[in-house]
Amino acid sequence: MERISRVVGPARTNVHLLADARTREAIAIDTAIPSLGWISDELRERGWTLKLIVTTHGHWDHFGDNAAVAAHTRAPIAVHPLDAHRLTNPQPHWAPFEIPACVPAVDLAEGGEIRFGEIRLTVLHTPGHTEGSVCLWSADDGLLFSGDTLFAGSWGRVDLPGGSAAQMVESLARLATFEDPLRVYPGHGPETTIGRERPWLEMVARERRLLV
Repeated sequence: MERISRVVGPARTNVHLLADARTREAIAIDTAIPSLGWISDELRERGWTLKLIVTTHGHWDHFGDNAAVAAHTRAPIAVHPLDAHRLTNPQPHWAPFEIPACVPAVDLAEGGEIRFGEIRLTVLHTPGHTEGSVCLWSADDGLLFSGDTLFAGSWGRVDLPGGSAAQMVESLARLATFEDPLRVYPGHGPETTIGRERPWLEMVARERRLLV
């Protein structure tokens, strides 16, 4: 798998482009505003064809450029069904600019697969930050794209619309069961590993509560 990333927008969202080295098929993960220019330049320079725009959850800082990227590349948009309404009817709390609506065409269901070239990403439904938050897991490459479920040393907020502390506990407890080596690429902040996060993840799982 070929991977490039860029920190984008006022919320400093990690936007990822992944591609299969042989077929040059690619996907984009969390196209925050303004990522269209960067994505289109990278696709052109690398000879990649965008096959899918993946949204890990329905907050504006993760899908703001979905409509523009979809119009430019004709790639469909994917999101978990429970967060689809957030894309079609954006509620951009604290956004410093207008967030265009977009129409998802692909459901990211638990246990489903995203396929491009020889790459396979398994969809993990990990609610807590929103009802439809997902992580994307590549067993072959030992990678986890965790959206705003898991950060380095912390987790996504549960006090926003759609958040649930109880669901976040269950999602983090699930991630604690994944074996090393597994590199984690969150929606914000630096990359980490499951091994590095495991001590506090296991404490959350054991105590069934978020740590204060």
